[in-house]
Amino acid sequence: MKIIGIESSCDETGVALVETRDDAPPRLLAEALHSQAAMHEAYGGVVPELASRDHIRRVLPLARRVLVEAGCALAEVDVVAYTRGPGLAGALLVGAGVAVALGAALARPTLGVHHLEGHLLSPFLADDAPAFPFVALLVSGGHSQLMRVESVGRYELLGETIDDAAGEAFDKSAKLLGLGYPGGPALARLAEAGDPAAFALPRPLLHSGKLDFSFAGLKTAVATQLRKLGPAPDAQARSDLAASTQAAIVDVLVAKSLRALRETGARRLVVAGGVGANALLRARLDAGAAKQGARVHYPPFALCTDNGAMIALAAAMRLQAGMADLRSDGAFDVRPRWPLAELAAPPLLQRPLP
Repeated sequence: MKIIGIESSCDETGVALVETRDDAPPRLLAEALHSQAAMHEAYGGVVPELASRDHIRRVLPLARRVLVEAGCALAEVDVVAYTRGPGLAGALLVGAGVAVALGAALARPTLGVHHLEGHLLSPFLADDAPAFPFVALLVSGGHSQLMRVESVGRYELLGETIDDAAGEAFDKSAKLLGLGYPGGPALARLAEAGDPAAFALPRPLLHSGKLDFSFAGLKTAVATQLRKLGPAPDAQARSDLAASTQAAIVDVLVAKSLRALRETGARRLVVAGGVGANALLRARLDAGAAKQGARVHYPPFALCTDNGAMIALAAAMRLQAGMADLRSDGAFDVRPRWPLAELAAPPLLQRPLP
C-alpha cells in the first residue's frame, strides 16, 4: 500500500510517499519540502495569509516531484493523508482541500492526521528506530509536551507548557538579540562562542515537582539583561547571553524529561519537533538518559521540522494498527486547536512502562 502525505500546518509545505507491506515497518520512498523561512524573515515571524498562499503555489509541484523520485504513478497511490490540525486554519485548509480533491479524482480514501502524532512517530523513520512503549518529548515553536506512549493511538499527557513553548523561547529571545528568523538555530550558533554561566537566568518550574513547562518568564529575563547591557552590547556579551538562554531552556527540558523517565519507569525517550535538532539538548539528554539506563531516539535531522514524511508515516502506522478513520465522501474539516490527548484510545493502565 502506498500513502501520500501532505503537510501544510504552518510555514513548511511538505509532501512524501510511504509504502507499507504486511506488518513490516513503513518505508519512505520519497519526500520533498519547501520552507517559507526566507519569506517570513522580513516580518520577524509567520504571516498566516502569506503562508496559505505559498502553500497553494508549492503543494502540487512538490507532489509531482515526490512521485517522479519514487518512480510511482499517481494512480498507484492508495491513500491520501493530510495534516488535519493543529496549526494555522488557512494553511491547514490548503493541504486538506488538495488532499480531498486528489482522493476524489483517484477514487481513493483520505485520512486526516494529527500534526503532533506525526512528530511523535517520526523517529520510526530513523535507522535507530524506537520500540513501544516510550516517553516522548515534543518540542517545537508551538508545543512543549511530555507524553507517555504505549502504542499507536495510546497516549497520556504527562506535562505541557502553560505559556510559551520552548521553540517560542528560542525565537523570542533571538529576536530580542537582533537575530533572524527562525531564531532558534541562529541563537544556537551565536551561543557557540558564549559562556552559558555568564548570566543567571531563571529555570521556570524546574523544581516544581511537576512535568509542566513555562518559558514566558525566561524571555522577560533576557529582555531585562539586554536593557542592563545598554543599547549596543559587545559581541561577547551577546554570545554570553545567547549561551545562557540556551542553557536555561535545555536545563528545563532535560530535567523534566529525565524525571518523566523515572516516574514512568520507561527505558526509552523519543524526542521530536524542531527544537529536537538542538545539539546541546541532544548531548545533555543522551548523557542523562544513559546514567538512568535509558536510550534516546530522534528523527533524522532533515525530519525534525514539519514535513510530509511524518504525516504519511503516521497515516501508515494507523492503518497498520487498524485505527485509521478513512473517508471517501469528499467531506473534510480542519482543527486548528486539537489536543493530542483526544486521540487516545483506551485509557492507559497506571503502571510503569517496561
